Amino acid sequence: MANKSLIKVAVTALVAGLIGGGAAYGGINYLQSNNVATSTTSVPTGSNKSGSTSTTNVKVNVSSQATKVYKNNKAAVVSVINLQKQSTSSGWSGILGGDDGSSDGDDSNYSSSSNSKLQEYSEGSGLIYKTSGNAAYIVTNNHVVSGSNAVRVIMSDGTKLTAKIVGTDAVTDLAVLKINSSKVTKTASFGNSDNIEVGETALAIGSPLGSNYATTLTEGIISAKKRTVATTNTSGQQTGYATVIQTDTAINPGNSGGPLFNLAGQVVGINSMKLSSDSSGTSVEGMGFAIPSNEVVKIINELVKNGEVVRPALGVATYNLSNISQSDRKSVLKLPTSVDSGVVIMKTYAGSPAKAAGISKYDVITELGGKKVTSLATLRTALYAHSVNDTVSVKYYHNGKLKTTNMKLTETTKALSKQSN
Repeated sequence: MANKSLIKVAVTALVAGLIGGGAAYGGINYLQSNNVATSTTSVPTGSNKSGSTSTTNVKVNVSSQATKVYKNNKAAVVSVINLQKQSTSSGWSGILGGDDGSSDGDDSNYSSSSNSKLQEYSEGSGLIYKTSGNAAYIVTNNHVVSGSNAVRVIMSDGTKLTAKIVGTDAVTDLAVLKINSSKVTKTASFGNSDNIEVGETALAIGSPLGSNYATTLTEGIISAKKRTVATTNTSGQQTGYATVIQTDTAINPGNSGGPLFNLAGQVVGINSMKLSSDSSGTSVEGMGFAIPSNEVVKIINELVKNGEVVRPALGVATYNLSNISQSDRKSVLKLPTSVDSGVVIMKTYAGSPAKAAGISKYDVITELGGKKVTSLATLRTALYAHSVNDTVSVKYYHNGKLKTTNMKLTETTKALSKQSN
């Protein structure tokens, strides 16, 4: 996603500088006793007419597979504009009265209030994947449309259309939009992301830095098929882990929500994030991540059907064991010294699966469904791998003793969040 108010584009020439006597591409410096050797050959004199040149009429037929994929699918890729209400001073009504006179003639972009209107807040990309009757469906990232008061889509030919949000899922960072299909000329198809191979060519089409660079094509390779990365919410708090495709295909702000293609023209992922620096601040290049197509198809089908993704819930308030002092681990939780990670139960809600399974306050969950639990993030990831009404095995410590119980996941996150409020 590209924030319109923060975008600054700098064009920098690539110059090879010679520092301390070295070699640069295109030329060599000869060093002799710290002195640079020079030629005494004089520059020719006379007319410069013979120095003119001209272009030739040779035509090269370059038609690569990447070009074919781009031409066949660019019309299915759109720019997605997040419109939000921006307040203006109530003491200023504009020269012409009402708003500030900057209306583009599309009244749907503005609220009925004279002191607020919808403005472009940020931009991302999207993919038209299906048409049905007069409706067309677009997949994008949840963070591209998050917080929007309205959403606009710009087609590859520049046509602007109003879009409606069908459903969003913050956990997988996916969203589905719907537009009128009358202007749609192309839809893209999904491939099987399990079939990709490390080293194969990957192509991204999207709007890096916004719609001014719409339908930009970048090329790279698949760097890793299944890379586990931490996911965070808008506050920067870690919420879980996601298994994603890693690629060195250039993915920049604004590419979010756009497709990652294989050379067969199939969508194998939806671009979602990139790593620009590590925890120490070291700059990182060529590390982009895409949500695998198999996961995308599963989620967007549920969003179209239900408007949301229904997930199971434990019905507990939790705290990471790593944040508990050693003295409290011993005196309050009564844990063995060998247990240094897990999730502490601070409260169980009435009627919750956890309470029905016998889990109580100050118990420490260390495993769920055969997956090790080291933090709240890993607990959520293990839990969300299951469906409502599944029965899972849970390992936990109660008064210092390791216990195992079976828990039936009878409740949903939505239902229990209402109970806890």
